[in-house]
Amino acid sequence: MTVGTRIHYMDNLRALAMLAGVVFHAALAHSPLLHSYWPTADTGSSEVVDVVAWFFHLFRMPLFFVVAGFFAALLVGRGGLAGLFHNRLARVGRPLIVFLPLVTISLRLLTLHAAETAGHPSPVLEWIRSHVQENGALPWSFSLAHLWFLWYLLLFTLLTWVGSTLELGRVGPWLAARPAWVIPLALPVLLAPALALVTVPWPAPESFLPALWALVYFGAHFALGYQLFHRPQWLDRLRPGLPAMLFGAVAAYAGLAWLQDAPSDGSVALWRHLIHAVLESYSAFWMTLASLLAGRRWLDGHSPAMRWLADGSYWVYLVHLPVLFAIQYELLDVAMVWPAKFAVSVAGTLAISFLSYAWCIRRTVFGRWLDGRRVTSTPITGAASEEAAGAPKKSHFYLPRNLRR
Repeated sequence: MTVGTRIHYMDNLRALAMLAGVVFHAALAHSPLLHSYWPTADTGSSEVVDVVAWFFHLFRMPLFFVVAGFFAALLVGRGGLAGLFHNRLARVGRPLIVFLPLVTISLRLLTLHAAETAGHPSPVLEWIRSHVQENGALPWSFSLAHLWFLWYLLLFTLLTWVGSTLELGRVGPWLAARPAWVIPLALPVLLAPALALVTVPWPAPESFLPALWALVYFGAHFALGYQLFHRPQWLDRLRPGLPAMLFGAVAAYAGLAWLQDAPSDGSVALWRHLIHAVLESYSAFWMTLASLLAGRRWLDGHSPAMRWLADGSYWVYLVHLPVLFAIQYELLDVAMVWPAKFAVSVAGTLAISFLSYAWCIRRTVFGRWLDGRRVTSTPITGAASEEAAGAPKKSHFYLPRNLRR
């Protein structure tokens, strides 16, 4: 059986994970947890926002890195490590170099303008206004902002070469031979120490200096996706446990939320933080696996609408934060209930981002950078394609022209 230009469920999951980031960042304006730290924090907030937004955020980025690892293995299978490096430098490195300065400058200008003009500024804007009045200017601060994931994709590309050199892939067959429940039960415990190094919920690793916890935590998910390409049948072995994983993920998150409010000090606080990390790890990992199973069940088919969303999702994520901040800064002085502000900011950001993609990006050189528009196809074979076909004969992946170098 022949698979077309895409592995549909993985491509669709990647798109949904990126688009969910728009919703998450919009929700932070109404988060009591981040009210003192988020630039667009609104006077209208709700604990419901924290409960829902942080739950989905727990597994959104782990899922993204599983998908990234899967496609990294596909690229290595087609063009070797050289093909992987060429693709990642073109589709990840180049956009990072181009868009990071644009995003950084636009966010700074928008924030300075809002600090000067907002009638109901957030705590962050109030601090900036006071600092500028006292010191005359706001110092520059350099970070990767929401584009940190691109930097880590490049790092994991390099680590893929390291792992290949050390032949770490030999661990895959050994793990695949273990009972299906071993990884879902054991891996979250092994990853909990990485999460214990940071606060709960985990912060975005925005620094150019790689964070150890992020390399370990997201790197493990990337490695899982890499192995999943070669052993897709492992995912099917997990399907009977899907209800248990969903229940366990929600229960672990509920326990995390309950412990977060429990008073403690001294050694009790340390143990509580370790338990937080374990619960966070289990909830995130089980929801990641559940998302993969759900995607393979319901998203593994060609859909023109999903394909268009998948094509545009990369652009949307790159540019969404300045657009979102521009909208939410204006909404600070609008008398409107927070659910309405949230809906307006999400809808407005998605509309502007997707329309700009359709009219200005899709059929330009930038579109080729971002989504690698399919022009012609070259087949490659792989274990994942055989599994997807469900037939004894060999099946093929077809890659876009920009990957066939």
